[in-house]
Amino acid sequence: MAQLLQEMSVTVLNETGMVYCIYKVLPYHMNISAIQTNKITPGPTKLVDILDKHVSSFRERSILVITSKIVAICEGAIRKCGTVSKQKLIETEADMFIPPSDNQYDVTLTIKNNMLTPSSGIDESNGNGYFILWPKNPQESANTVRQYLYKRFSVKYAGIIITDSKTTPLRWGTTGIALAHSGFSALNNYIGTPDIFKRTMHKTKANIADGLAAAAVAVMGEGNEQTPLALITDVPFVTFRTTNPSKRELDGIHIDIRDDLYAPILNSAGWIKTKK
Repeated sequence: MAQLLQEMSVTVLNETGMVYCIYKVLPYHMNISAIQTNKITPGPTKLVDILDKHVSSFRERSILVITSKIVAICEGAIRKCGTVSKQKLIETEADMFIPPSDNQYDVTLTIKNNMLTPSSGIDESNGNGYFILWPKNPQESANTVRQYLYKRFSVKYAGIIITDSKTTPLRWGTTGIALAHSGFSALNNYIGTPDIFKRTMHKTKANIADGLAAAAVAVMGEGNEQTPLALITDVPFVTFRTTNPSKRELDGIHIDIRDDLYAPILNSAGWIKTKK
């Protein structure tokens, strides 16, 4: 696929203007624009008010990326530090967990919403004295924002991704993951199609939602960049839809822990199931 190489332009928007960085990637031209906002802190804040203020334009067949932290803040999925035990909060929010004493970093490993994540996704960074939880229903929020963009900008096709950061076993550093998406197909299925040498592919599915989330989070940053929103445009490899994802599609993104490729590792761990 080397002949398909094109440029990818990554744009960071801030109060002083634009900074452009050009990279070479496979196989299409894609633009990611991170949007700087005011400081989003716990309080009477509505997500639509943030979008009204900071998203000034939205093109057809684009994707708005929103960090889960500001979604959680806007819906009140927060707890004041010092008023609740973080460990108890982690265990309450988790579906399953492994006690922090089982690893050298004193971190609780959890499974929440069928995703492997440390500490049930609970974070204190940029929380201004609050624990920030995952949104209560990120999929519902993604669907609502898609309708908002549809009405405000009179577009037919609008994609939404709500992101968080994740760690990867055997790799340092965090990358982005999609907690929810709407308005496009999360997976591109290559099963049954030929590769460049006409060999039929039997297992490959590309996770478009997570791939775009990772790219966007890399541009948005993880520290004090103050860019919790991003716009992704020029994505011809994305199949847009005018409807919310169906339950069947959402279920199809996840793999049961018993059927996962890493099942021998996951099933041998000392998971404690929570009562909900």
